[in-house]
Amino acid sequence: MTDSPQTAGSRTAGSLSLLLADPRVTRAVELVWQEADLLDRREYQTWQELYTEDAHYVVPIDATTEDFANTLNMVYDDARMRRMRVTRMTEGYAIAAVDAARTVRTVSRFVPVEVRADEVTLRSAQVVVAYKRGRHDVWAAEVTHRIRLSEPGDRIALKVVRLIDSEDAVPAAGFLL
Repeated sequence: MTDSPQTAGSRTAGSLSLLLADPRVTRAVELVWQEADLLDRREYQTWQELYTEDAHYVVPIDATTEDFANTLNMVYDDARMRRMRVTRMTEGYAIAAVDAARTVRTVSRFVPVEVRADEVTLRSAQVVVAYKRGRHDVWAAEVTHRIRLSEPGDRIALKVVRLIDSEDAVPAAGFLL
């Protein structure tokens, strides 16, 4: 396996299987699953520890943008903003904390976009079912995770959640995507 970037579109089914079997990719997928579990259990303090200090958590409005810093986003959190968001979600004074939805999420269809010695970028599909006040809402998205690999512990360097309906009116979530 080389460390040169590869694009998902140029791969055959066989080469995709080889990439998915790569231990670096396995580590990245396991971290994404751990993140999903923490979010569904509302363990937000532990969740934010999965991120590198320079990481961004982004939910863009424009599904095609890559320039998150210069476009309008629903969420564009650096470490400081993630900490503030977690505080609001856990202290009980915000509506998001008092009346938070219960969630169950499925993350699947992992596609390794780039595999390097110290970093893996994955694309995946995520479906979140949220239950609140007798109502179920479904949030579907394509998610990109850039995972920084290291011996002390793998961490998320970037998470981009591209909701399939991001350009429509999206209700307030009251939970993290």
